[in-house]
Amino acid sequence: MGNRVGREDYEWVYTDQPHADRRKEILAKYPEIKSLMGPDPRLKWIVCMMVVTQFLAFYLVKDLDWKWVLFWTYAFGSCINHSMTLAIHEISHNTAFGNNKSMWNRYFAMFANLPIGLPYSASFKRYHLDHHRYLGGDGVDVDIPTDFEGWFFCTRFRKFVWIILQPLFYAVRPLCINPKPLSQLEMINVTVQVGFNFLLYWMWGAKPVVYMLAGSMLGMGLHPISGHFIAEHYMFLKGHETYSYYGCLNLLTFNVGYHNEHHDFPSIPGRRLPLVKKIASEYYDDLPQYSSWVRVLYDFIMDDKLSPYSRIKRKLKGDVKQE
Repeated sequence: MGNRVGREDYEWVYTDQPHADRRKEILAKYPEIKSLMGPDPRLKWIVCMMVVTQFLAFYLVKDLDWKWVLFWTYAFGSCINHSMTLAIHEISHNTAFGNNKSMWNRYFAMFANLPIGLPYSASFKRYHLDHHRYLGGDGVDVDIPTDFEGWFFCTRFRKFVWIILQPLFYAVRPLCINPKPLSQLEMINVTVQVGFNFLLYWMWGAKPVVYMLAGSMLGMGLHPISGHFIAEHYMFLKGHETYSYYGCLNLLTFNVGYHNEHHDFPSIPGRRLPLVKKIASEYYDDLPQYSSWVRVLYDFIMDDKLSPYSRIKRKLKGDVKQE
């Protein structure tokens, strides 16, 4: 079972997040970075290809034995569905069609949502922009685990279970920390997704539906790619709030591993984030960084100093303008 984690609260700080100041400093020194901002014309075609690939997979698994359905669910479906959630992350920053066509991005995200099976793209947009604007903000940033998560998942075995259940906690956490009224776009997202799920079942039966939903749950749980959930903001080193990962899995995840760079410049598409690091290398080379998300998961479970409480948190001051 492991020892109980000694940590009993978050790491409370009374300073602003570091990304805004670093952004100003980098832009003053390297104004050419502004040219990297704006939509990525390749993104929409990559997403369309991924959606078509999953539609083809739905057709192919409908006649397989269940053991092979489950095998391909984890070996392939979980990877592409997790990758699709990170495509939706990209689209939430308007990098598919640009800021001038924000609604195109919203509806395109719903299209990207289809092979995931769980209607979340519209809600993700609302909460994710708050995460950037108020990183670690008490009662606003729903990327921060709840007090219950920090209190209960405090042994190695419980942390292992917590990682498996990450999709559940990401779904429930906003309702506990920062509930918002249901928006029209969220209702459309749910209607479209539920309709698609029923259509898939009517056309090809239960196996594609299981492949789709189980692939999403497994891909965001105990999976190498899901190491990014822990790697991005959990405080492995005291005082460091955001960490980048520069390993090969960035190829599958739209460079979400370049996370310091992303929080410094959220309007720059993932494909161009390596250029930010190259141009302003002196700002990033000496920051703590990872080369393996699998190692991050292992260290998080086995290190008795780490738990869901290992997050930097701050009280927000002044007017809080949420999405």
